[in-house]
Amino acid sequence: MKGITVKQPGGADMLQVTTHDIPNISANEILVKVETAAVNRTDIIQRETDLGYMTNNILGVEVAGTVEQIHEDTNTSLKVGDRIMGLVNGGAYAEYVSMPAERAITIPEELSFIDAAAIPEVFLTAYQTLFWIGQLKENETVLIHAGGSGVGTAAIQLAKQLVNATVITTAGSDEKLSFCKKLGADYLINYKKEDFSEQIASFTNNNGVDLILDFVGASYWEKNLASIAVDGRWVLIGILGGKNVPDIDLFELMKKRVQLTGTLLTPRSDSYKRDLTKDFSTDVLPLITNNKIHPVVDRVFALEDIKKAHEHMEVNINIGKIIIQVS
Repeated sequence: MKGITVKQPGGADMLQVTTHDIPNISANEILVKVETAAVNRTDIIQRETDLGYMTNNILGVEVAGTVEQIHEDTNTSLKVGDRIMGLVNGGAYAEYVSMPAERAITIPEELSFIDAAAIPEVFLTAYQTLFWIGQLKENETVLIHAGGSGVGTAAIQLAKQLVNATVITTAGSDEKLSFCKKLGADYLINYKKEDFSEQIASFTNNNGVDLILDFVGASYWEKNLASIAVDGRWVLIGILGGKNVPDIDLFELMKKRVQLTGTLLTPRSDSYKRDLTKDFSTDVLPLITNNKIHPVVDRVFALEDIKKAHEHMEVNINIGKIIIQVS
């Protein structure tokens, strides 16, 4: 089978199409014939530097496809031929991939494989950070940075549909902000034109936000700290703006009693991802089936054009997910 690997850590030109054996599956696993996969920031980081927690040398962490084989020692209601989507432990950029059966999510009839591939990583990340970690409650206020990203577009919808939160979002273009508004965002900030901390002070009568989903990190530290409410929760899920913050005043965190949590989804345990998938399927999948929440697809690239797909993400112009057509 064909798969995408990295010659050596570096730029998108290090990506290559290589030939591999179809994976063998173990107890409690299924083999998936991949129709579509998707590009994520974790794939970019894995390509550039060895993260140390990926054991599969084929890139990619989410797929949509059909069940090709089920291990005989697997307790599941799935059948060969079922359409499924879900998180895999690497190997998504390939024609076949193995995955734990308990992490497979049945694709609603209404969704294409392209739409389905736009769901697992970003919606599970958004659900995890908003509710499992961020504990977002009814009518609270949440600041979602990178509103036009895959996770951002998912988080806006989840916050509005599940708890009717007041959503403030930042993005780098008016086009992205206009799209965020269509998804349900209440307040829009173009971070290239406005100081988001000043705008949030105005929007919240200087009270600040209850929860921040932070994809940016270091360069937003002071403005995020100024924007968060007393007893606010701050979930760090990206470091697009750097990882080192000089001269941190920890007492400012203490004064506001801020809960700051860092998280990554990909290196989490199989059991954690299983439980997250289960809760997501209960709380969110019906809303997708009823078209109250929908995946957002930016562009579709062929597997052989993976270099272009990575470059498209790196210039940060996408709204929603970048999909790879594998089969």
